[in-house]
Amino acid sequence: MPTDLDILLRGAVTVTTEAELKAKLARGKPLRVKLGVDPTSPDLHLGHTVVLRKLRQFQEAGHTAVLIIGDYTARVGDPSGKNTTRPILGDAEVERNLRTYLDQAKLVLKPGYETVLNGTWFSKMVFTDVLKLASRMTVARMLERDDFSLRFQSGVPISLHEMLYPLMQGHDSVMVKADVEMGGTDQTFNLLAGRDLQRAAGQEPQVCLTMPLIEGLDGVKKMSKSLGNYIALLDPPKEMFGKTMSIPDAFMEKYYALLTDLVMPSGHPRDAKVALARELVRMYHGEEAAAREASEFDRVISKGELPADMPEVRFLPGTVPDGRIWIVKLVAEAKLSPSNSETRRLLSQGAISVDGETVADPESKVVLKDGSVLRVGKRRYARIRLG
Repeated sequence: MPTDLDILLRGAVTVTTEAELKAKLARGKPLRVKLGVDPTSPDLHLGHTVVLRKLRQFQEAGHTAVLIIGDYTARVGDPSGKNTTRPILGDAEVERNLRTYLDQAKLVLKPGYETVLNGTWFSKMVFTDVLKLASRMTVARMLERDDFSLRFQSGVPISLHEMLYPLMQGHDSVMVKADVEMGGTDQTFNLLAGRDLQRAAGQEPQVCLTMPLIEGLDGVKKMSKSLGNYIALLDPPKEMFGKTMSIPDAFMEKYYALLTDLVMPSGHPRDAKVALARELVRMYHGEEAAAREASEFDRVISKGELPADMPEVRFLPGTVPDGRIWIVKLVAEAKLSPSNSETRRLLSQGAISVDGETVADPESKVVLKDGSVLRVGKRRYARIRLG
């Protein structure tokens, strides 16, 4: 039988250090386990749930989860993995985003966790406090960060406020007296900064536990809203199911291991992908939605039938004088593609059809008929309505 330690370390990339974690656990007292997230965008995505699910495992082992919403660190922007300075977010945007984060974290964590905004302490700092915090780390130490080092060597500007970010994240650990902090592997430097600042404050240093980053739908870069390769927790069931079905086969086992409690089944990759899509929809939208989307996928994709529930694009009399419309404009009106350039790419791939007939020429005009069906890609449909 796996021990608590086995469960807590399952899937982790690094633990600094395992001996320290064992010693903390041996005391028999609940640990304070910290995770910080910056509300830099409105949605949490499945990449965030890798560490959120690990935090829940600590909860289930009897420890206290401390979720820090970085309303002040979000104003700086985490430079981890970035080759340019992030834009500074405004108060209204941060406030709007953090409210959605608080709602979405509940989809993963058990009730009873602590939630703290780091503006609680940063908003009360005076300039002498900032100077004292900045004195805790040298420039040489800061340039040990791969991203800062690469930018410095390449002559890419590094703003001074970016160097405050690791110090701010580390100070969070001091303020909540964290026993453990977790994050993705790109957070290693920031987590270790917390250990340094805790020592300077006379606290026992936290254990740093890093989890793998999960690649997005492109199978290349980590899942990120800014890259558009993400599956959001609040994606509608149909969209969540469809996006999951587009995951590259090579990453299926990793998705199973990091995002679910299931073991990837053997057999045809598509069957495993359907099972994963169904499980993810079940986790965030319920069993009824999961069963419905699995059935709809089988009916539309496997059997080639039309979706039961299809959005409509309506054209009023006189809006298309000759009854013919440019295919690129039709797709735009139906909101089935993010851009005209993407529509042209899909046309060149033969991925767009009207009433089952493929349209390949990007300059084509199609005759509008009431009830006709426009298909874009494998999963996007719209029914044309006149009048």
